[in-house]
Amino acid sequence: MTLARSIGPALLSLVAALTSSACGTSSAVEAGPPPCDQACQDNGAARAVRETMKLVYNLTLQGKPVGRQDATVDCPNGGRARVYGEATSNADQGTTAVTLTYELAACAYTQRDDDVDETYAMTLSGTLTQVGVLAVQPGSSTALVMRSPALTLAGTVHEPAIAYRGESCVVAFTQNGNRLTGTVCGRPVGLDL
Repeated sequence: MTLARSIGPALLSLVAALTSSACGTSSAVEAGPPPCDQACQDNGAARAVRETMKLVYNLTLQGKPVGRQDATVDCPNGGRARVYGEATSNADQGTTAVTLTYELAACAYTQRDDDVDETYAMTLSGTLTQVGVLAVQPGSSTALVMRSPALTLAGTVHEPAIAYRGESCVVAFTQNGNRLTGTVCGRPVGLDL
């Protein structure tokens, strides 16, 4: 009778463990998406800066004649942006060489994406320079250097939203193809666009 009594509780424990596994209550399911640490947040902010610059370029200069440029646009969610400098096109290579300055005055842009790391709502203030080559054909590759001595970033990154703020941050990016690397507020970033 002692053997039967000790097998009973052990068997019940085994059945309970198997039942909970079969019902899908594993810790991996309950954990949800991984948290967005500082590196993840900085990558989100870097994406917001780069994609805001791209949007401003497309709204002001895309399709315009080459040469000296100077255009201003209202940003999608408030604020303004001015772009000025030089843009020279090479139709044979499908590229545009640029030496541009972006002046952002509380320029706000929001991007929602299925990828939670690519979602942001950011307002940018400050000046950025952009030098290099923009590819406009699949056979060419974008190669850019972007810098700001003091860019202010305020908003959210990620989903669920995480507050992000950087006052007068030094920003230095290099884009090679679709890869963006560099620093935001002295911290390294690296992401695929």
